[in-house]
Amino acid sequence: MKKIYAVLVLAGLANVAAAADVVGDPKAAPAKIEMCVGCHAIPGYKATFPEVFQVPMIGGQSAKYIENALKGYQKGERKHPSMKGIAVSLSDQDIADIAAYYSQQSKTAK
Repeated sequence: MKKIYAVLVLAGLANVAAAADVVGDPKAAPAKIEMCVGCHAIPGYKATFPEVFQVPMIGGQSAKYIENALKGYQKGERKHPSMKGIAVSLSDQDIADIAAYYSQQSKTAK
């Protein structure tokens, strides 16, 4: 029983270490943000699906906030069909790269 417990603890620690290794690279993001730019880079843009709402500019937002938001869409904790569709296609590395990129942009960057 102690061996099983030790294996489970080590497996859990390995998962934590693997998650900690994901570091965002803003230089890797340009090929990954093509879906973002269509809405989030247009000042004053309003989307009409699933309802009319003001799309936020995400340039200059903290990387942690962007990561948490995208993971929230992946898990269904945040509700928006378009964002969920985009978020579920992203790996943890993609999310980290996108978050790093947008966190380095100015709030008015296009």
